[in-house]
Amino acid sequence: MAKIDVIEKFLRYVKIDTQSDDTTGTSPSTMKQHDLAKLLAEELTQIGASDVYYDKEHCYVYASIPSNLDDGKDRPAIGFVSHMDTSDEVSGKDVNPRIVENYDGKDIVLNADEKVVLSPKDFPELSNHIGEDLIVTDGTTLLGADDKAGVSEIMTMAETLLINPDIKHGEIKIAFTPDEEIGAGTAFFDIDKFGAKYAYTVDGGKLGELEYENFNAAEGNITVHGRSVHPGDAKNKMVNAALLCYEFHSLLPAFQNPMYTEKREGFFHLTEVKGGTESATASYIIRDHDEKLFAKKKELFMAAGDFLNKKYGEGTVDVEVHDQYYNMIDKIRPHMHLVDNAKKVMIELGITPIDSPIRGGTDGAALSYKGLPCPNLCTGGYNYHGKYEYASIQEMRKVVDILLGIVNAYGIDY
Repeated sequence: MAKIDVIEKFLRYVKIDTQSDDTTGTSPSTMKQHDLAKLLAEELTQIGASDVYYDKEHCYVYASIPSNLDDGKDRPAIGFVSHMDTSDEVSGKDVNPRIVENYDGKDIVLNADEKVVLSPKDFPELSNHIGEDLIVTDGTTLLGADDKAGVSEIMTMAETLLINPDIKHGEIKIAFTPDEEIGAGTAFFDIDKFGAKYAYTVDGGKLGELEYENFNAAEGNITVHGRSVHPGDAKNKMVNAALLCYEFHSLLPAFQNPMYTEKREGFFHLTEVKGGTESATASYIIRDHDEKLFAKKKELFMAAGDFLNKKYGEGTVDVEVHDQYYNMIDKIRPHMHLVDNAKKVMIELGITPIDSPIRGGTDGAALSYKGLPCPNLCTGGYNYHGKYEYASIQEMRKVVDILLGIVNAYGIDY
């Protein structure tokens, strides 16, 4: 069987800046995401994929690999989805990856001038990669493994199948999406054009992770209308909007905060505060795996605004809460073969499956609610959204094996 190296693709893709931006109000949110979309569409065509379609307006890429089985069995088309954009938390421009061969368990100096060090003291997970080859950043940008690792792994799977016709398989569908990092990855996703009955997103982390449960998510925003008065004459007159933002925050449970939560524990996360005495705003994300606890969190958020309005006068604080996505578990339960088959493949490859509730969301959560059951698979990437991001070469190659195993499970083994 001819081998395709996933790492060569990954190192090319991460050099393309695809950072999304939640402030533009456009789809895609940044035009530079088209740079990778066009490249992927061209590569899919070159390797012989069918039905390659590049949505030039909204920046989606779709493709198919036809079944090469002729036994007359009715098999579902299986899809694989990854997103092209990277987080807006840290720059994704001029990414300069390097490979640390045979990692020895010690500190990795990413950038000596900036004193940026990837250390197992701060990231204990590094100790699990001793002897592996790691792809790291130069300490000035993120790496982009979220989710160009997934993109690379899907592309490698596709090319492997297309240049090795002796590998028998059913119909495979592929899609790459924009704007996942800002929660808009499926806004214009065409499920009918995609054509899969079931799918997997390839957007997780540690090798073996298999995620089919995620947060219920909402966005919360407050706007505070203060009253600016000269501080020398402010007694009983001034209403400091910025301070009221912090008073609002003090009304939320102190330990329901990302800093103190894990696993299925939800939180309120203050993401931004802006303003001064006259006016101020604060933005939050609200998360919980449990539907009832999620509802209570939203009620508490609204109640904090009501309390301040009673204290300082109606109209002082405006509060808005908008749902973003929901826990996919209810949509996956009727189709647990997706989970069972992925676990079986991992075990056959000597990989321990890790049932891991997602402390976030994926395109798969939204797609599941749109009628396409879609759990999430690992990629071999770590420390996403920052300059300490890294990926394991050995794990990325094993993820390609997982994808090929799933293809087999829904092909000749189905």
